[in-house]
Amino acid sequence: MTFKGLTTVTTFRKGLVLALGITMTALTATACGGGDGDVPAAAGPNEHVELTLATFTEFGYEALLPEYQKLHPNITVTHRKTGQGGPYAQDMMTKLAAGSGLADVQAVEEGHLSDVLAKSSKFRDLGEIGPADAAADRWLSWKYEAGKDKNGKLIGYGTDIGPLAMCYRKDQLAAAGLPTDPEAVKPLFATWDSYFTAGAQYAAKTGKAWFDSAAQNFNAMVNQLPVGYLDKDDKLTLETNQGIKDAWQKVTDAVAKGESAKLTAFSNEWNSGFRQSAFATKVCPAWMIGVIKEQAGPGNAGKWAVTPAFPGGGGNWGGSYLTVPTQSKHPREAAELAAWLTAPEQQIKAFAATGNFPSQTKALESPQLLNSTDAYFGNAKVGELFAEQAKKVGKPQYKGPNDGQIQDNVAAPALQAVEQGAAAADGWQQLVDGAKKLAR
Repeated sequence: MTFKGLTTVTTFRKGLVLALGITMTALTATACGGGDGDVPAAAGPNEHVELTLATFTEFGYEALLPEYQKLHPNITVTHRKTGQGGPYAQDMMTKLAAGSGLADVQAVEEGHLSDVLAKSSKFRDLGEIGPADAAADRWLSWKYEAGKDKNGKLIGYGTDIGPLAMCYRKDQLAAAGLPTDPEAVKPLFATWDSYFTAGAQYAAKTGKAWFDSAAQNFNAMVNQLPVGYLDKDDKLTLETNQGIKDAWQKVTDAVAKGESAKLTAFSNEWNSGFRQSAFATKVCPAWMIGVIKEQAGPGNAGKWAVTPAFPGGGGNWGGSYLTVPTQSKHPREAAELAAWLTAPEQQIKAFAATGNFPSQTKALESPQLLNSTDAYFGNAKVGELFAEQAKKVGKPQYKGPNDGQIQDNVAAPALQAVEQGAAAADGWQQLVDGAKKLAR
């Protein structure tokens, strides 16, 4: 099977957390664990139940929902599908604050998960009301654990993931005298130090950029750390977190050496950069394969390669969860639908339809996935490659409220300022000051 490309709009769900446009102070309910209290009883086998499912962009559920309704003739599912993740998230948080209007099963993108977990009292505990076969061992442990609030309440069943590898242009590396074979390039991508060292050599040799965007690399580096922007007490760590300081120094040093193409991710200029060979390497979650194919175009087929190496060992960028808000009048039926959609059999079908990479352990052992290749990338066995990368991801980093907004609305602009000529120290202060406003 060929690894299917994703549409441009899908990438906005996976990789770009847009501004919500609302203040999180509008939602002041305290997150809590504990039992779900009064949960309506399940409907009888002859009682008709109408459920709603809300998703954004492409989850691959269009063919699955008729199948589910055939298996459950007393259930009708209405699918509310939104085109872009940003407006969807804003609408979700507005309805969450209002206390009405959410679907029975509500999808949540990874970048907004921290804000939802902070309001976990507004969601059902799937560990209590979900079917027995939706046990923890269905998922990769890090994916499962990331769906819990700080008290252990499970509010989300994991759907897809974005395990990280590195994509690169073979012809551009060759022009700089660097190795090009996926195995031979592994030392270049072994650590962030080796990656940026190779980038400095590439930039000096060719006068061209090594990577697309400082923010894209910084995002991956921060997500690999034991502690991110916020600790488990939801206190901002920037001024004491040496890992983030080191990541900032390395990225901004690389910018100073001419390694960045200075492109804003998912902008028109960034899209054109793939076709114009504006950079030689790209942080590459599984869904980025489809982005590269679409944006680089047929003329660059065979020039791109992907290697199962990533600086620092591995990581994840992207993916979503299915939740059941307390607003649902049929939470048990909603939990059953969410569990069925996230079962490995269904996730493999979604993968075949849209390329969304599954998070379920049995799905990652599926021959259909492991035998997936991509001719655009030299017939690389991308299914097997990303399955192995997914297993390298460690314990999930705690994500406090507004974590995604700090990354996308503060850190990214601060790095863009450095790329446009601001001093690294000034950019750092911009990051600290902006993060403090969001973390209040």
